Amino acid sequence: MKKLFVSVIALLGAATLYAQDLTSLYNEGAAAFGAKNYEEAIPKFEQVIADGENDELAEEVVANSKKALPMCYQNLGTRAAGQKNFDEAIAKLTKGAELAEEYGDQKRVNTINNILSKVYQVQGGTAFNNKEYAQAAEIFAKGYAANPRNTDMALNLAMSYCESGDYAKGMEVYENVAAMNPAKYAEAIAKAKEGMALYTNNEVAKLQNANDYDGIIAMADALLEKNPQSALAEKVRLQAYLNKKDYAKVIELGENAAAAQTDDEDRSLMYFTLGAAYNAKEMKPQAIAAFQKVTAGPALQSAKAALAGLQ
Repeated sequence: MKKLFVSVIALLGAATLYAQDLTSLYNEGAAAFGAKNYEEAIPKFEQVIADGENDELAEEVVANSKKALPMCYQNLGTRAAGQKNFDEAIAKLTKGAELAEEYGDQKRVNTINNILSKVYQVQGGTAFNNKEYAQAAEIFAKGYAANPRNTDMALNLAMSYCESGDYAKGMEVYENVAAMNPAKYAEAIAKAKEGMALYTNNEVAKLQNANDYDGIIAMADALLEKNPQSALAEKVRLQAYLNKKDYAKVIELGENAAAAQTDDEDRSLMYFTLGAAYNAKEMKPQAIAAFQKVTAGPALQSAKAALAGLQ
C-alpha cells in the first residue's frame, strides 16, 4: 500500500508540473498577442487547447486560449483588410468565426461576421460601381450570409440581383430588409420598398409590352407566396386581372387588395379598379360604392367622372 501511495503522489506531482507547463505556454501566447504577434501566438494557444483539453488542472488556461485564438484570426483578418488583401482577410476572418462557433462564443462569432460582411462589401464595391452586377451579387451574397443586418450591403445585393436579371432573388432580399424592425431600420426599409416598386414596375412593363398578363399574375402570386402581406403584389395582380378583363377575379380579390395598401393613393387605385370591374359587369350599385371610396391620387378624377355617368 505504501508503494501505491507513493506512486499516486508522483502522478499528482507530474500532473501539476504539466499544468504549469501549459500555463507557461499560454503566457507566452498571451505575450505574443499583446505584442500583436498573432501568427506567433496562434500555435501556442492551439497547443494549450490540444494538450490541456482533458486536463482539469489546465481548465482555465484552455478556456482563455479558446477565447484568444479566434481573436488572433480576427485581428489578422482586420489587418489584411486594411491592406486590401481581401482574400487573406476573408480566410482569416472565416477561420476565426468557425473557431468561435466551435468554442461556443456566439458574441465573438457575431463580431467577426460583422467585420467579414464589411470586407465583402468593400470587395464587391468595385464590381458594383463598374455596373458588373452579376459579379457584385456573387460577392455581396457572401457578406449578406455573414451578416444580414448590414442593410447597406443588403440593398446593394438586391439591386445587383435585379440589375443582373434575377428579379426573384432581388425581391427576396428587398422583402427581408422591408420586414426588419422599423424603429431601428426605418431608412433602409424605405429604400427597400422603393427598390421593390421600381424593379417590380420594370418587370410589369416588360410583361405588359408582351401582353403577358398571366406572367404578371404569376410573378405577383410568387411574391405573395413568400410574403402574403405584400401590398405591391396585391396591386400588381389586381391590375393585371383588370387588363386581362377577368372582371370576376377583380371582384373576388378587390377588397383584400385595397385593404392591403398602406398608402391612400394606392388604396384608391384598388377601389377604382374594383369599380371598373363592377361597372363592366353592369353591377351599378356595387360600382358606385367602389368609386365612392376613391379619395386620393390620379384615380380620383377618373372616379368622379365614372360616378357622374352612373348617378
